[in-house]
Amino acid sequence: MDEEDIEIPVPINNELERRIAEAFEVFDHAGNKTIDVREIATIIRGLGCCPSEAEVQEIIVAVEDPQTPGSVHLSKFLPYVAQIITEHKYQPASPEQLLQAFQTLDQEQHGYLTKEYISTLMTQDGEPFTQDELDEMLEIATDPHTQTVPYEYYINQLM
Repeated sequence: MDEEDIEIPVPINNELERRIAEAFEVFDHAGNKTIDVREIATIIRGLGCCPSEAEVQEIIVAVEDPQTPGSVHLSKFLPYVAQIITEHKYQPASPEQLLQAFQTLDQEQHGYLTKEYISTLMTQDGEPFTQDELDEMLEIATDPHTQTVPYEYYINQLM
């Protein structure tokens, strides 16, 4: 029997661990409790966490299988992610924080930002959005009549 054929038991102890295991299993295409590291960000974000790309890389380093680089086993992923969620790491911004951020960008206090200004900010500063991410955001955020982003309305839609 090869070392690869040995099944590592992964006990599920509570509801949180069940949710994590279910999210993991969506990407376990071979059914061997292993996923590709490129799926980690999707799973973590699907569980309600909002890590930056740098934080996703830290998670990958912590959970990647040293014997098979590029893959992650549920036995390593489950306790790590359960701890992240329990410690409330990578929580999304509150509505108040989002409003304050938009107001900081809206120096004239119009209550909206232009699509062009948002596009520039989201693709050039900080951790840039991809064009697909930007298009998805603008589809929801933009008022079709004014072609602006009325941010209080957008924040309410997000929440």
